[in-house]
Amino acid sequence: MIPLWRRAAGIAVLVLLSLIAIPLVPPYIRNFRFQRSLDDIVARPQAPDLIRAAVVNRAGEMGLPVRTGDVKVTREGNGVRVDIVYVVRVDFPMYTVDLHFHPASATD
Repeated sequence: MIPLWRRAAGIAVLVLLSLIAIPLVPPYIRNFRFQRSLDDIVARPQAPDLIRAAVVNRAGEMGLPVRTGDVKVTREGNGVRVDIVYVVRVDFPMYTVDLHFHPASATD
């Protein structure tokens, strides 16, 4: 039989991990959704400046801190490659975490 103090310690660890995960999960979900939107935007043939504007606008609609300078659009053969770097700050009591995201998409 497991001692009571071990059960309590295990539950405390699970609660602590849950409290840490709750604020960290939403930025990852938004990044996942943004990646899908980015794939849709890049799939449409457009000029690089229009792609950049569409990416920044979509990020703004989703509440992501993506600026025009964060979006790099390059031609690759007959296609286009879009690379983005942005940072989301998550504040915990007495600690701050910067999550760095690097979504990218390309066409053939």
